[in-house]
Amino acid sequence: MSEENKASFKRFIDEVVNNKNLAVIDELIDPDLFDHNAAPDAPPGIEVMKQFMSAFVAAFPDLHSTLEDLVAEGDLVAGRMTTTGTHQGEFMGIPATNKKVTFSETHIVRISNGKAVDHWGISDNLSLMQQLGVIPSE
Repeated sequence: MSEENKASFKRFIDEVVNNKNLAVIDELIDPDLFDHNAAPDAPPGIEVMKQFMSAFVAAFPDLHSTLEDLVAEGDLVAGRMTTTGTHQGEFMGIPATNKKVTFSETHIVRISNGKAVDHWGISDNLSLMQQLGVIPSE
């Protein structure tokens, strides 16, 4: 089970993030996904994930994540990655800056019947905003 779950996590990174194949979201994410880090007013479900990934890919068309570590136990998978991209479209109200960014992320996903049903994630948003010039570095 753990190896299958790791393969599912890796497939999301490879196909959705790196190859921008957003249709794969339906294959890998449960319709009732509960994202424990979603915005407070965001409803649970797959649509929020689709909207977020669409917006992120639009803002960073060359988005690419490299898995640094991938571990699994039981129905949980955790991945640590380095993500890069060039800010070429509006992102969270920030107009395109054409700046290249690199930031780290860690995600934990609970998988049931081959699909993600729970997600917890941490991204280095401070570093991202500093690189975009929205927040001063010092």
